[in-house]
Amino acid sequence: MIQEQINSLAKVAGHKILSVYHADFSVEYKNDQSPITAADKIAHQIICAGLKLIAPNIPILSEESAAQDIANRLSWSRYWLVDPLDGTKEFVSRNGEFTVNIALIDHGIPIFGVVYAPVLDVIYWGSEAGAFKRQGEGEAEAIHVSPTPRQQDRWRIVASRSHQNIATKEYLAQFAKVDLLHMGSSLKFCLIAEGKADLYPRLAPTSEWDSAAAQAVVEAAGGCVLEYPNLQPLRYNRGNTLLNPNFIVCTDTPLSWV
Repeated sequence: MIQEQINSLAKVAGHKILSVYHADFSVEYKNDQSPITAADKIAHQIICAGLKLIAPNIPILSEESAAQDIANRLSWSRYWLVDPLDGTKEFVSRNGEFTVNIALIDHGIPIFGVVYAPVLDVIYWGSEAGAFKRQGEGEAEAIHVSPTPRQQDRWRIVASRSHQNIATKEYLAQFAKVDLLHMGSSLKFCLIAEGKADLYPRLAPTSEWDSAAAQAVVEAAGGCVLEYPNLQPLRYNRGNTLLNPNFIVCTDTPLSWV
């Protein structure tokens, strides 16, 4: 089954990432000043090679793809969208909160996604069959978002460990009671998906590969990933930019919060 193959591929890449994580490694910086390590590059090679074997007719867009692939993507209706190592800042700081993200995009919609956290040895996946989580070699368990609180209730809100700004603080001011949970990488989405948090506002730049796999998990678990402030579903391959608009990850549409 393709889902099991993709899960296994994410874990193979994750284990190779750990071999770099537990050794001495150097950090380089891209033109946008985001960090990159040998782990990013090795995971990219493993995932792309594996996907070409599993589904040779589906093109691949990875964070580490060549410029030509990035240019060609606008003609693709279905493709793999990959972040070989999401949370490189967390990787560099060695806090364990980084992930391998693999998504399948169909006409702009993430219809399948896998998120694997190598240090935690936990994997999440979501598709039309539902959302699931497996810890280590344990049994897979179905996951679902929690009931949405009312706005005056206490909210468990997830915030980035590495990216916080004034816009986020102003957004949070609308809630009377907040328990703030800090987490790195796409694991923030997964907290929503498994019912451990209620809301994740992302009012700072992200790229499409940062969110796609985890969005598939959240939506399969009954949640929403919505552009903010227009509250339309977040979509992919929209045009010349690979940057996402601001968005919120939530258990239901904001109309139900009042």
